Amino acid sequence: MTKLYSLGLGVGTNNSKGDWLEVFYPQPLLNPDENVSRALADALDYRGGNRAIALDGSKMELLATALENAGNTQQAAIARAFQHSRRPLVATLLETDAAPASVPEGYLKLHLISHRLVKPHGTDLSGLFGVLPNVAWTSQGAIDLEELPERQLQARLQGDVLEVACVDKFPKMTNYVVPAGVRIAHTARVRLGAYLGEGTTVMHEGFVNFNAGTAGPGMIEGRISAGVFVGAGSDLGGGCSTMGTLSGGGDIVISVGAECLLGANAGVGIPLGDRCTVEAGLYITAGTKVTLLDDRGEAVEQIKARDLAGKSDLLFRRNSTSGAVECKTNKSAVALNAELHAHN
Repeated sequence: MTKLYSLGLGVGTNNSKGDWLEVFYPQPLLNPDENVSRALADALDYRGGNRAIALDGSKMELLATALENAGNTQQAAIARAFQHSRRPLVATLLETDAAPASVPEGYLKLHLISHRLVKPHGTDLSGLFGVLPNVAWTSQGAIDLEELPERQLQARLQGDVLEVACVDKFPKMTNYVVPAGVRIAHTARVRLGAYLGEGTTVMHEGFVNFNAGTAGPGMIEGRISAGVFVGAGSDLGGGCSTMGTLSGGGDIVISVGAECLLGANAGVGIPLGDRCTVEAGLYITAGTKVTLLDDRGEAVEQIKARDLAGKSDLLFRRNSTSGAVECKTNKSAVALNAELHAHN
């Protein structure tokens, strides 16, 4: 087997039983050159399928030589850097883009997204929550939760404090990948598996989940939930949120188009097209009743917000007198109404 979907040489952490807790891939590859795939397959006696092959340093010189002969000096340099590692090493080879079946496979796919090699929804992450263990992320790295009390005691006896930053299945992205051209004010609020396009700024209260992110440039002061992708030039105001498929969004993929504005404490549970604005404090869900306004501000029809999913140039606001949710566009509501019902 010489054609691969992805591969990565990684160094990670095992618990005392030898189970993987996490893996760091310095330079994962997507659709690697067939010469590189063949070189690794021959060196590792790889026979196909999706496999995570545990290695030790003694194998790295062989891998480095094979990779150099295949013309990939960067991967060869990684193999040589791993040669004297005391940490667990792994070569993960994915023949197909199938659901991850192991921690090394899951981490490789998260790296692919954060390295901007694939966009959110661009690789199969089905069942990832069941694959990844819940881990204590500490000042000494990843620790199995069952082993944490003993490690805390050992640290105290040595006069140190083992700081536990968080307990989670996903680590913060910046401990693995720092994409070029971004600003992240609070790194703990961006998970590994986030995609941050160049020019993205994530402010202190911004949050970006895994399998989600921004095309960039953009200003993120609100929450980008799992599965949500935000288009170029959009601004998510402080405290605003986007509904992810893991938060009651069903099977609808929520997205925000280019040059959109979500006001402070606003929220969306429908996909937005380009150049849309949601007034501060207004949360739009699929079932929200929306009154369409014509060019004169007169009500034309009341529909559900799901009927506006993916439409561009919309302004959602709440009537300050009646409290009704209204929608204005840069086209007449009559024209929009005809467009909505054209295929009924």
